[in-house]
Amino acid sequence: MKIGKYIIAIATSAMLAMVSFTSCHRKAEKSDASIQNDTIYPLGFCTDSFDIVEGTLRNGEIFTTLLTKLGMDQKDAYTLAQNVADKFDTRKMKAGNDWTAYYEADSTEIKSLRYLVYEENKVDMTVFQCFDSLTCWRVSKPVDIQRVYSDVRISSSLWNDMRKAGVSPLLIIDLSEIYAWTVDFFGLQDGDRFRVIYDRQVVDSEVVAIGNIWYAQFDRDSVSLPAIRFDQGDSGNVWWNAKGESLKKAFLKAPLKFSRISSGFSYHRMHPIYHTVRAHTGVDYAAPSGTPVMALGDGTVISKGWGGGGGNTVKIRHNSVYTTGYLHLSRYASGLHVGQRVTQGEVIGYVGMTGSATGPHLDFRVWKNGTPVNPLTIESPSAEPIKKENLPALDSVYKARLHEMDSLSSLHMSQSDTTFIERHSADSSVIVSNGN
Repeated sequence: MKIGKYIIAIATSAMLAMVSFTSCHRKAEKSDASIQNDTIYPLGFCTDSFDIVEGTLRNGEIFTTLLTKLGMDQKDAYTLAQNVADKFDTRKMKAGNDWTAYYEADSTEIKSLRYLVYEENKVDMTVFQCFDSLTCWRVSKPVDIQRVYSDVRISSSLWNDMRKAGVSPLLIIDLSEIYAWTVDFFGLQDGDRFRVIYDRQVVDSEVVAIGNIWYAQFDRDSVSLPAIRFDQGDSGNVWWNAKGESLKKAFLKAPLKFSRISSGFSYHRMHPIYHTVRAHTGVDYAAPSGTPVMALGDGTVISKGWGGGGGNTVKIRHNSVYTTGYLHLSRYASGLHVGQRVTQGEVIGYVGMTGSATGPHLDFRVWKNGTPVNPLTIESPSAEPIKKENLPALDSVYKARLHEMDSLSSLHMSQSDTTFIERHSADSSVIVSNGN
């Protein structure tokens, strides 16, 4: 089945966490102190006059070891580590992160290490000065904030179809959290549709983070489930439907993310190990060992321990009606104990295959008034609705988002499926990309 997709991005001129240095396009003379802090990129020194060596931090490699490997005196390397301790914890340097060393040759052509730039992530870097004052400073690459509209129809799964449509997986995670209480992400159907207006952060043409999601809409047949962002200023819920009902329910739709259902609720299932027909009053979520398992809702841990064929098991009582169980765990969350109060979404253990299991999975169970019920069909009441005095403002925001979405959708429809148009102005750009 073809996957319809389009992305409309409005890129603003906003930049985050930039260090302001002028550009350097010439070799700095040692006598010219005025350009010692000049740089091509905001690193804090002129890069033109240096020889560069690039590399990646290896497993087990520590800061001082790296410096001495790059030619720095061992005593100076230790002093540098001590000097920067209040600015940068060298013990948190991660294997696999990149570094760049800058060398300068003296009159005898002997090269000495002057700067080491360590990339903490795709945005932030730390520059270590390896001579004179032996210090460091932090710099960040400029981050471009883009307003984006995405529209994706489902043919297999949200994860696969959004990736095929060129949408960042980071958005998928955020969407799953917004709709965790209203959309079963393990039961998406062919033809389901997600439309989203959001911000994304781009560095060097790569999406590094998803900013605010302003509006989302899930459509199935003739039913639409809008998710309207509206902050009441009370540090509480910010996601509502058109009636002002909270999208946050008493229970999550599932106790873990991005897995698949390998076995459903049944009183007549052939057991995969014992090869006899037995009741399976739960739902099995196949997932890699170590996948975090979350409490379905607020509640109290009433049991934790070995459950025979269920292996390591946790049970949580949520109220006078509902209790949930989490079986075959590889291990429990640190410090988890009977009597502990847990909150919705809190990690209580990790997927495993303890007990009678043929592979790693979570056997998840729900009891209503002591009777097993199908976890996929339980109804969950809404949390507190929006304050009555905020309903008119919410309605105004909702109408504005619908108008914005319709306008962007019309812009897409006006282009052919093979068109790629990019327009730029002094402070913004509009990108329309269509395809199947």
